[in-house]
Amino acid sequence: MAPATPSPPPAGRPVARAAAPAFPGRGRTLVDPATAGTAPPGGRTVAPSPLDPGASWDPHRIHRTLREEFPLTYDPLLRAWVLSRYADVATALTDARFTHGHRPGDPPCARAHVDVDIEALRAVTERTAYVLARRIAGRPQADLVADFCHWLPAGTVAAAVGVPYRDMMRLVRGRAAGALAGECGGQIAVREKALASFLGNVLDDPDQVAALRDAPAGLVARAWAESLRRDPPVQIAVRRTSAEVPVSGGVVPAGASVALLVGSAGRDPERFREPDRFDPFRDDPGQLTYGAGFCPAVLLAGFEAEYALRALFTAMPRLRLADGFRPVATGLITRAPRSLIVRPGG
Repeated sequence: MAPATPSPPPAGRPVARAAAPAFPGRGRTLVDPATAGTAPPGGRTVAPSPLDPGASWDPHRIHRTLREEFPLTYDPLLRAWVLSRYADVATALTDARFTHGHRPGDPPCARAHVDVDIEALRAVTERTAYVLARRIAGRPQADLVADFCHWLPAGTVAAAVGVPYRDMMRLVRGRAAGALAGECGGQIAVREKALASFLGNVLDDPDQVAALRDAPAGLVARAWAESLRRDPPVQIAVRRTSAEVPVSGGVVPAGASVALLVGSAGRDPERFREPDRFDPFRDDPGQLTYGAGFCPAVLLAGFEAEYALRALFTAMPRLRLADGFRPVATGLITRAPRSLIVRPGG
């Protein structure tokens, strides 16, 4: 889902956009939609870019400015039109006028996978999670990203397709993953990041630990979806328009590359109350990482979240973050904590 290098939009019909208020500290000049791809005129500053310096550490300030002031803007760094509001991003991920993109769980998945044994996937995910959890339970300190999240998605696929454990990392990201998940086989790295963000969100709040320690599968699934909303592993997805599409702030021209800020959409206050808060009990849920259709990659991601919690809390009942450690997510296109330092024994 990382964006390819798109071409600038064609000259032609002007596209409406919000007024361009000054954005202190930005030196780029405004690109007129009618002349996008040529040297832009000077004199006015443009919207911030999701690729601006510092965005890897704090994209949310930039996202907020884009949602509020530039719901449709052309970004010279991305060489694409940018959509940041939930309604527009959700439309672009499902509307047939936006092409050349795929999410696990989108309609093609159901047609590609007809012989998947769901209970077998559940069983290998559970077994793999418990094996990994027991391996770190006796340590005084561990990094759940390096020692657990990095291995669970790959190990689950390896077990599902019969790849020996010693060959797991060599084969599972290519041939073995494709054998199980087809077009979604490359989602293993995405699932690693999604799992790291999920465990970070849970462990960062003692109240969430208490609520989810022995929670039923339904509540864990809600917490998983909530983490995908608040901290999606893929922050920017790219699509191309096959026709003009009206959106907030104007019209996206036909044949244009469009960058969808999934991370911004998930924190849109027009769609979610207290959008920056991780709340598995919220009554306005919604996530855009995965589609609603059948797909092994989506099933495995949900199973991995559920059995990660169960295995970790069973093997380490007093599991907690190490003293003074707080999860910090980084990344521009994909995003997650780089480490989760924990004390397995409390």
